[in-house]
Amino acid sequence: YCATDDEASIATGIETVKEILRKHYVHRSEAGLIQSTIKERGRYKVIDQISVSLNEKTDSYEASFDNLGIKKVAVDSGTVKAHPKLLVTGVWCIADVQYEFSEDARTSPWILETIKPIQIARVDYENYKAGRAKFSTDEWIDLLMQSIGFNPDMFGRRSKLLQLMRLIPFVERNYNIIELGPKGTGKSHIYSEFSPHGQLISGGEVSIPKLFVNNSNGRIGLVGYWDVVAFDEFAGREKTANKALVDIMKNYMANKTFSRGINPMGAEASFSFVGNTDHNVPYMLKNSDLFEALPPQFHDSAFIDRLHAYLPGWEIDVIRGEMFTRGYGFIVDYLAEILRHLRQEDYSNRPDRYFKFSEQISTRDRDAISKTMSGLLKILFPAGGETEEETEELLKLALESRKRVKDQLFRIDATYPEVDFYYTGSDGRKRHEHRMVKAFYVTYLKEKTDGSFA
Repeated sequence: YCATDDEASIATGIETVKEILRKHYVHRSEAGLIQSTIKERGRYKVIDQISVSLNEKTDSYEASFDNLGIKKVAVDSGTVKAHPKLLVTGVWCIADVQYEFSEDARTSPWILETIKPIQIARVDYENYKAGRAKFSTDEWIDLLMQSIGFNPDMFGRRSKLLQLMRLIPFVERNYNIIELGPKGTGKSHIYSEFSPHGQLISGGEVSIPKLFVNNSNGRIGLVGYWDVVAFDEFAGREKTANKALVDIMKNYMANKTFSRGINPMGAEASFSFVGNTDHNVPYMLKNSDLFEALPPQFHDSAFIDRLHAYLPGWEIDVIRGEMFTRGYGFIVDYLAEILRHLRQEDYSNRPDRYFKFSEQISTRDRDAISKTMSGLLKILFPAGGETEEETEELLKLALESRKRVKDQLFRIDATYPEVDFYYTGSDGRKRHEHRMVKAFYVTYLKEKTDGSFA
């Protein structure tokens, strides 16, 4: 991290980081050289992605080093208890590896002496909230934009809020969001690079044992260990999915539980589904719906109804070089720990001071809107202090994100009624969100079709 604005000190610091990586980061092409170094020295420190599994035949834990290419490295049970995520998936770590040759062919010469996951261990949340008070809302939004790597000057107000919506799964438990749009807009970047508590998996890799539980050995899957599970390349009508998996996902997304044998188990992982669309918005609205790119098993009204928000990926610009920032932002690990701390909070009732939802809005719709609203407030106003005008801006975005799901459900399944998403302010006057959403679509479509859209 950067503790100074002195250019010479920054340059020296960056060189120090590069030197550590040069010495200890294992490139696959140099795995043999590093193995030889460990053998000759007897002990060496490496940076690698490490996973651990239980060998039932020897009743011991064994580690695999992804880049170094060594397996069956002895690990003591204390290390596994301290870092249980090692059993689920690979974790980036700094590790001391020893080499002790044994005449016994069954014994691996590799020994894991110490291991330290690469992430921040402790953060001062109260200090973070106190620091927020020294920023205006616009300044805070810009700081968060720089923290996720973007130059805020290249984005409008709405574009910034849409980018920050991608963070909601990190602050809100059991939150389900989908983003479909053109290629190259950075949909999966935030889930792969931003937080050590999120896991990005390919949509094709999803299975019941990997995601929920392996009934043969009782091992819990990803939802038990990660705050966010993001499904990359989720779209694709030619893809197929296991019907049993879809049913378990639907139950988990609605009830926050899944079955482990005969016993139900709860988990708090949020789901984010990201994928590319096959057509532009005018085509989809004219010929099908905004979920048309999903695999057939997921193009299901019951699954779609469990999504709390649909982030319009077509509104987000394709990432270009000039969009990246050179300014100051939070260390991403620090911000990731803060967002994780905020998962314990519930801000869903804070808008009630200013606004009241329509009685026509169903419980599921209300919960979806409230969770999106709670997430946005945690990100932008962790210590409170939002004005009525600022609250309404976020409320409109939360309503719109759920209304987009509801509108498409109405097209897919005629049994879903069309709902008027309105709310009342302190003056008692109705404010109709659907007018704003429809007005946006009409404006957007006119722009995209050179005015020919009728």
